[in-house]
Amino acid sequence: MEGTNPVNKKLAAALSGGAVLVLALSGCSGDDSNEKLDAWAKQVCDAVQPQARKIAAANSAIQKETSDSSTPEEVQKTDAQAFQDMSDAYKAIGAAVNKAGAPDVENGEKKLQDAVKELNGISSSYASLKKQVDDLDTKDQAKFADGLKDIATELDKLSQSGSDALTTLEEGEVGQAMARQESCKSASSSPSATQG
Repeated sequence: MEGTNPVNKKLAAALSGGAVLVLALSGCSGDDSNEKLDAWAKQVCDAVQPQARKIAAANSAIQKETSDSSTPEEVQKTDAQAFQDMSDAYKAIGAAVNKAGAPDVENGEKKLQDAVKELNGISSSYASLKKQVDDLDTKDQAKFADGLKDIATELDKLSQSGSDALTTLEEGEVGQAMARQESCKSASSSPSATQG
């Protein structure tokens, strides 16, 4: 029964890299506040916080399911649900950022469009990972482990490719405005997934 465990651990490790994406939503606080930007940041941070928690919970679920005693069926069910939750969460963050509109900064509109496109892309990637997990053959241990390996590789890529547009969106004044928001502070200080 040992077959899927190392792969599951790899999956969990790859996932915790993905969680960093959302938790990038906090910068160093500055005091030169800009009311318009602060209002924008508050709207985004308030919307992101519950989604960040959802993503962290999905990470935890996958990590819990990495014990030796988990059956392929249990792993499949947990991973599929976690990927679905992550897909939904990133989609919701994209919608929240879009709804907040462009931040009041230079190139705000372009930064907004890029970040929303990226978030929707990440959401689609998780949706496709869910489909891959659903399609795995749980009856054949070796095939299942191989399938999980492929998914772990995809996840790895996903967590690497990550958040360039989000980082760009959060540069400078935007990041400072976000850092002043209580909800962004608590989103970033939530316990991150640890690799054990």
